[in-house]
Amino acid sequence: MDFGLSAEQKALAATVRRYLAERCPIARVRTIMDSESGHDAGLWQGLMDLGIGALPVAEADGGMGAEFLDLALVAEELGYACTPGPFLGSLVATIAIAGADDSDLRARWLPRLASGETIATFAVGESGGRWDAGEIAARVDGNTVTGAKSLVPYGSLADLHVVAAVGSDGPGLWLVARDSASVSTNELSGNDRTRRLSSVEYRGSEAVMLGGADALARLRDAALVLVAADAYGGARRCLEMAREYVLVREQFGQPVGAFQAVKHQLANLAVEIEPSLSLWWYAAHAFDRIRDQAPRHAALAKAFSCDLFDRASRDATELHGGIGFTWEFDLHLWFRRSIFDRAFFGDSHYHRARAASLAGW
Repeated sequence: MDFGLSAEQKALAATVRRYLAERCPIARVRTIMDSESGHDAGLWQGLMDLGIGALPVAEADGGMGAEFLDLALVAEELGYACTPGPFLGSLVATIAIAGADDSDLRARWLPRLASGETIATFAVGESGGRWDAGEIAARVDGNTVTGAKSLVPYGSLADLHVVAAVGSDGPGLWLVARDSASVSTNELSGNDRTRRLSSVEYRGSEAVMLGGADALARLRDAALVLVAADAYGGARRCLEMAREYVLVREQFGQPVGAFQAVKHQLANLAVEIEPSLSLWWYAAHAFDRIRDQAPRHAALAKAFSCDLFDRASRDATELHGGIGFTWEFDLHLWFRRSIFDRAFFGDSHYHRARAASLAGW
């Protein structure tokens, strides 16, 4: 049995990697993250022109009907390049809309999302960092949603919000248009300036139901795997930056990479990062093919990969010495991104406890 990537998947990852290297070098990352919106429409449209937005959309709905792993491979490349923008929110929301039973709703929105004409996001988190379906405070009354959401990716930018709320049949997902006067957003100040977060208040906002508790669980699993893939890409970049630095930085007449303690630190990182690839690959595979196991594998991948990214960014900063802490040096961008990945949609302790519970421990 072949557990590797197909030729098409390798080509997709290489294409995104090359596009980001050419169109989003670190100087542009800094320009975008310092802008008011944190969004570059040209960069986003370029990604959409590569077909990224169409990956999770079924062929019957005008998309590419790709495997979820394909989308995770894109997330890895975005994490490697520290790419700013609404990828996480918009693609996860697209998956939720693509899974809706309402064919008219899918026909109305999916072509626009696939082309990049429309940007979406998801609003799940409640104040205080609460992500569980049982802790959702937003309520649905008839066809309106009322509630406040926190940590919404690009909530002020996205045209559509996929909102987790509780209706008469329990928790589920509802689609809300941001241009309604009943929707108000506020930008939050976060450590990671490459991915903006908003708080959003819905005051009786008109909403269309996308699905129930199963749809909400699918959205969560998709988000966890994409964050894990982003973290893996970021960890890989931190290791590469540290290796390149210790080969040129000299101390006592030789590169600092010649010292045994530095070699061991890099080797330890390498042997931890490389095998972790299989965790989020398998979680992405389970999302498509082994749905009953998908929640546990998504939780495991998120917990392990984000802890690893956090450690890789800290070790890489240590190996760079004092310069690693400066604003001018690029490494801190990945350090800040690791903080986002570690905390977003629940920290590692939370997901390890979930994984243990899902395994029946």
